[in-house]
Amino acid sequence: MLSDRYKDEIRKAQFDFSGKYKYIALFTNPAFFVRKNLYYGIKSFAPAMKGKVLDFGCGAKPYQQLFNRCTKYIGCDVEISGHDHSNEVIDKYYDGKHLPFENEYFDSVFSSEVFEHVENLEEIMLELNRVVKKGGYMLVTVPFIWKEHEVPYDYRRFTSFGIKKFLTDYGFEIIECKKLTSSFEAISQLRISYIREIVNDITKNRTVRIICQRIIITPMIIMSIILGTLFPQKDNLYIDNIVLCRKISDK
Repeated sequence: MLSDRYKDEIRKAQFDFSGKYKYIALFTNPAFFVRKNLYYGIKSFAPAMKGKVLDFGCGAKPYQQLFNRCTKYIGCDVEISGHDHSNEVIDKYYDGKHLPFENEYFDSVFSSEVFEHVENLEEIMLELNRVVKKGGYMLVTVPFIWKEHEVPYDYRRFTSFGIKKFLTDYGFEIIECKKLTSSFEAISQLRISYIREIVNDITKNRTVRIICQRIIITPMIIMSIILGTLFPQKDNLYIDNIVLCRKISDK
């Protein structure tokens, strides 16, 4: 049986790739390529996020430690979603339509892997524009290629062109947009996720699943890392976009 300390280490390595956790993730994180690239992508842009930061769709706030230049970090989420909030620290819930904050209350807004789950995203974008100060930054990650998840609350995907157009339509100027994961990493991650689903369909036994992670999925991750250095670095097929933008007008 796994100790509580080891379980905590595994949980942390699902999102944190600092220090020892990047090695723990290699052996315990079946979403290795997705989470690794999200972590380093967010880390690279986090210094731009200062002052009061809103984490919209915060969940368990897995990236809060990266925003070390903010003075206040507030997580906001909706009560009914595709996952359980019981082990999450959410500061404010919103009603699905209106954010419970004053106009221009925040200096920065962060939202990671959330826009695809918001049914009335156009409405919420008006709210995000309202609560961030003019000149304030917004950092967003959204998937391009990924399986349906948190069903039935999964409504859309964005290309790099689509997310840039969408944000500019709501009063934001694009500072930088990057594709996270190479094409080879994306293909590898999708293959790994497919194998994991088969294992989960076959057995509900946690121990068996852990053994399969060690003897099947971890070697696939390691082999993909090695082969990825040999193949051309294409990026027209990828898993996530990350966009840093700035509010230039009210909507």
